[in-house]
Amino acid sequence: MPILQDEKNVFTNVRPGLRRKLIYTPNLMTVINEFYDGPWDEPEPPHSHPHEQTAYVAAGELIYYCEDEAEQHLQAGDMFSAPAGKKHTIKCLTPVVRIVDSFTPIREEFLE
Repeated sequence: MPILQDEKNVFTNVRPGLRRKLIYTPNLMTVINEFYDGPWDEPEPPHSHPHEQTAYVAAGELIYYCEDEAEQHLQAGDMFSAPAGKKHTIKCLTPVVRIVDSFTPIREEFLE
């Protein structure tokens, strides 16, 4: 059974203000995304993907936007889901926002 202990699983810098850690199996991926450049004036551009996604807000506050749905103000302890193919995005309201995402199938592009 693969184990990734926190002190040995270092964050990978994705872009300025975003770093991530991940673990995956052939069919499921869990990703810790940490945004550390908030609060933001504007949300990130909406995106979609063919993966089903669930998310747990582990730290901070954000606004979650999902195509054809009302925006939601979320904080640590809240969860959301993004259906495959539906445009969605977030806006960070606090200096740090940490989200634990799960994807199926795995996001191959995150492995590059």
